[in-house]
Amino acid sequence: MTANKMNTLNGFDRPKIAVVGTGYWGKNHVRNFYSLGALKQVFDFDQDIAQEAVKAFRGVSVATSYEEVLADAEIRGIVVATPAETHHEVALKALRAGKDVLVEKPLALSISDGEELVRAAKERNAILMVGHILLYHPGVLKLKEIIDHGDLGKIQYIYSNRLSMGKVRSEENILWSFAPHDISMVLFLLDECPNEVNAAGFCHLQKDIEDVTISTLRFPSGVGGHIHVCWMNPFKEHRLVIIGDKKMAVFEDSAPDKKLQIFNCNFEWVNRTPLPHRGDTESVDIAPDEPLKMECLHFLDCIKTRRRPRSDGREGLRTLKVLQQCYESLKSNGARKAKEEAAAPERVTSDFYSHDTAVIDYPCSIGKDTKIWHFSHVMHNAQIGENSNIGANVLIGKGVRIGPAMKNDVARQSGRDGAWHAGLGLA
Repeated sequence: MTANKMNTLNGFDRPKIAVVGTGYWGKNHVRNFYSLGALKQVFDFDQDIAQEAVKAFRGVSVATSYEEVLADAEIRGIVVATPAETHHEVALKALRAGKDVLVEKPLALSISDGEELVRAAKERNAILMVGHILLYHPGVLKLKEIIDHGDLGKIQYIYSNRLSMGKVRSEENILWSFAPHDISMVLFLLDECPNEVNAAGFCHLQKDIEDVTISTLRFPSGVGGHIHVCWMNPFKEHRLVIIGDKKMAVFEDSAPDKKLQIFNCNFEWVNRTPLPHRGDTESVDIAPDEPLKMECLHFLDCIKTRRRPRSDGREGLRTLKVLQQCYESLKSNGARKAKEEAAAPERVTSDFYSHDTAVIDYPCSIGKDTKIWHFSHVMHNAQIGENSNIGANVLIGKGVRIGPAMKNDVARQSGRDGAWHAGLGLA
């Protein structure tokens, strides 16, 4: 982005932004949009968290409800950094209110919900952008230039390791937590989607929640690849390796310097035998720009110019589809027991949706158009009304009745993620 354009966006002619969800990652959006002079308002169901996020930023207001944010005509763009299972509902409300939307990854938790968001944006000529931050990393953009220019030759294999020993989540497995970054990056660099996906994983720290997964991908062009994600590693490693028939490239975002290197390595055929040839190594200079700041600038620019975002809704949907394919392969290759499938044939139904990790003990009553998300448990004889939205890690006890008049019960049982549903009027 040119200096003149950055100055314009930092000046008075800038779109006004609201950040919805100011927790672990949302507070970083707050910091960046404030530094760009675009942040007007924030909202979080937990008002203490919202106040803490803006206490150092003068002039930023804290909304008392999501409806207050949507009703502000001066706010042109909304950043959705709420829990993943609320992305669809929160973003859809914003689009229908005439706002442009930047939604954090993943776009949604089901392909049908992602498709609905893409349709809603198209119908209203709205900007829909997904927070695939690596598509705004100067190292990845430089690597894309190198690949497209043909400097590596024909790409043969690509693999990504995203490993750490950090925050372990209980509302989602490592695939849903880490892999969207790597999937979006690989699809962006190759500019094609895989035609074959296989995944396997292991559950060591928590029952039925994978903390290690390896996904293998095959592409129509013949490129092979794998994505390894893990939150049980003794050190942090964010490394992408691309093997070409001329040269090889390594992008290591976790390295303190020399993040992008080109290796003049390939194979020479001698007597019908491939022999490795190792040449010199070249470090590629990349800009020191913060990727999230570049992502925020891109969103502001797209709002002003109405250009298609690099990580628009279609790109987010493409990544979501590959992620879902990996997840389905992971579970079909895992330890799902046949008796569990036989015990709950009603899981697949046209009347309501339940995520594969949800547990439903029949007999029970589940209303039409209800959604039950990751790792939630509905026990015997429970009754859930129509159009309900049960967030991650919710326990609906035996004989419990939940209907329009009892939404706050869902918030109390599901913790903060479930509280988002009730607080935003989405349950």
